[in-house]
Amino acid sequence: QVQLVESGGGLVQAGGSLRLSCVASGSIFRIIPMGWYRQAPGKQRELVATITSGGSTNYADSVKGRFTISRDNAKNTVYLQMNSLKPEDTAVYYCKTETAYLTYWGQGTQVTVSS
Repeated sequence: QVQLVESGGGLVQAGGSLRLSCVASGSIFRIIPMGWYRQAPGKQRELVATITSGGSTNYADSVKGRFTISRDNAKNTVYLQMNSLKPEDTAVYYCKTETAYLTYWGQGTQVTVSS
């Protein structure tokens, strides 16, 4: 019912910035919540940020003040602006959404932060 396509990952030096994008298919984008998660090798997948259909946001303590999640319902797109990046931010970042019946994940995009 929903397909998620991510882009924007890459290699950046510590202190730099990246913006991730996730484009969702379908006609129900405006009523579903969206989130960004990340997973480093050998670690559990963890929540980074969420945004509701109404625009309310929530962030992991590790990224507060540095990352910003936003959505553009007209473009069926959710963004993650990442500033002041640290080596510990290195991970595969995943876009996620939920309907009343199913959970959907994007393919993931690699973010690597060098020191």
